[in-house]
Amino acid sequence: MRKKRNYKRDHEPDLNYGSVLIGRFINYLMEDGKKLVAEKVMYKALDEVKKATGQEPLQVFEKAMENVTPMVEVTSKRVGGANYQVPREVRQERKFMLAARWMIDAARKKTGKPMSARLAEELVLASKNEGSAIKKKLDTHRMAEANRAFAHFAR
Repeated sequence: MRKKRNYKRDHEPDLNYGSVLIGRFINYLMEDGKKLVAEKVMYKALDEVKKATGQEPLQVFEKAMENVTPMVEVTSKRVGGANYQVPREVRQERKFMLAARWMIDAARKKTGKPMSARLAEELVLASKNEGSAIKKKLDTHRMAEANRAFAHFAR
């Protein structure tokens, strides 16, 4: 049976900044279809980023996402009864999704503050190449580097 074709989606920009990246990030942040809540959290986080750094929040956000974006990842491949972690280059569409997921997960794992404050803190740290999301990226790159011997299994 053939696989269903995955059509390219047109992403809507967000209302305040007119950025497609922020619009997509809000959609990843959203839980249970509550987009207004996700928008409030995101815009409040961007306001806190502006207060903390004094820079334009859109630039800090883009820099953070650029720093967190992975270049390679490992995929599991079964060859002759053994599973190998095969390093692969990340597809362009998947890069932003992974970076956004790592940022949101890192912010959700912190406790004691509202989500907007945790997200703002993670954005500022990621823009400086620090924080949990950057650690996740480095771990992924390290894993791919360690399994470089199995790169010939990639198709």
